[in-house]
Amino acid sequence: MSADPSLRRAGRGSRPRRLSLVVALLLFLGVVGAGAWALDHYRTCQGPPPGPRRAVTFTVEEDTPAREVMEGLHDEGVVACGGFVGNLLLRGTGKADQIRAGSFELTTGMTLDAALDVLTTPPPEVPTVELVIPEGFRLTQIAERVQDDLGISAKRFLKEVESGRYVLPPYLPAGSASPEGFLFPKSYEFVEEGLSARVVAQELLEQFGKEADALPFDRTDQLGVSPYELVIIASMIEEEARVDRDRRLIAGVIFNRLRIGMALGIDATLLYDDPTPDGELSSDDLAYDTPYNTRINGGLPPTPIASPGEKSLQAALDPADTDFLYYVLCGADGHHKFALTLGEHNRNVDACLG
Repeated sequence: MSADPSLRRAGRGSRPRRLSLVVALLLFLGVVGAGAWALDHYRTCQGPPPGPRRAVTFTVEEDTPAREVMEGLHDEGVVACGGFVGNLLLRGTGKADQIRAGSFELTTGMTLDAALDVLTTPPPEVPTVELVIPEGFRLTQIAERVQDDLGISAKRFLKEVESGRYVLPPYLPAGSASPEGFLFPKSYEFVEEGLSARVVAQELLEQFGKEADALPFDRTDQLGVSPYELVIIASMIEEEARVDRDRRLIAGVIFNRLRIGMALGIDATLLYDDPTPDGELSSDDLAYDTPYNTRINGGLPPTPIASPGEKSLQAALDPADTDFLYYVLCGADGHHKFALTLGEHNRNVDACLG
């Protein structure tokens, strides 16, 4: 008698079913094992890497991708993991887009959270004060502005800058009585704590050095003047010019007069040492015998008469190629009229000043 066919089919199908169960069991165990490994790796990456601690200066450039920052931290031994897992953990913190540019003091062996706290926390605000020095200010005016803006007394500031300790070779030589003309005019920001007259004076002088180093001061030999004398000329241009297009022409007139031994006749130099400092020059003032009276004394005044800005320094270094010997202020816009001869100049004076 033959066996029941249904029983035979059931018997043949039992092996695949058992095999499926085994495969499922193995897959389950694999997933559990992988999950356990992943969890262990996750915990390891969150913690500090092993090894002794050392200081690390870590720099983040502007617009560096967060994943590159994470790689750098890992390469330096700051955090335990980089790569895919490290980047994943970084994204999970929600701080990937909060990392700041700059240099940071870290150590090896930090947790990810500790490292990110340093990289994302802004430094405490440091109280600062602003000082604005306009072009053309002389030392006494700078001292008054220092007092108004920074609270350092003008008297103390002037005593400091006139101490004789300020030099800036080759521009301001040793033995100069003061740094008149060499405290560069611009806007400055100072940390309020520990601010002093010396800190301010040194910063303004160093700024002049930075500006001058970027200019072609090697042309002074060709122009026949020293760097210090060039600044004197630039200070006169600063006081005389009202519009930028006149600066090089005024420089040309100054060099032309120096070359032929003609008195400069610049009243701004006399106003610097005006015996009656009211902003006006009387007939007595014009006859006042001082080295700053360039009507009666040839050559340059002994010092700069103001702090020249970059444009006046550039004009002094690159005077216009002109034969003009005279100029007069003319017009509401502050431009000058230039002349070759005294007769032409007198006509310009009549037309411009009435």
